[in-house]
Amino acid sequence: MATTKRQADAIWEGSLQEGKGRVSFPSGAVGELPVTWAARSQRADGKTSPEELIAAAHATCFSMALSNILNGEGSPPDSLEVSATCTLSLDPLKISNMDLEVRGVVPGIDEGAFEKAALEAKDGCPVSGALKNNLEISVQATLA
Repeated sequence: MATTKRQADAIWEGSLQEGKGRVSFPSGAVGELPVTWAARSQRADGKTSPEELIAAAHATCFSMALSNILNGEGSPPDSLEVSATCTLSLDPLKISNMDLEVRGVVPGIDEGAFEKAALEAKDGCPVSGALKNNLEISVQATLA
């Protein structure tokens, strides 16, 4: 069975409320990113959060899955713009929702077929699979 592994490393210093941390990526694709509780629960202020990183992973994975589905149906996309919004509920502390919005330029396809492909991508992308049954995932798909 073929597998691929990717890694991210995090360091946290101090208490949750006053502490700070950083996340790094051995691939070198992204530099070290700062994280704080305040960035997670209030304002980003130039820092990231686990939810933002999950949203980035989901937007990327979903766009790749949708591109593959559309290509398999004979309508490869010219472009797909995906925005993923990951919601953190603070009481109780839980990631509760992931909202995906995709706008596509896809020659030879109508809105209904695009929406159907987007729903299929939502169910088929590996990040969706990792999140499935843990939070609500919604998709809004429109052609440009």
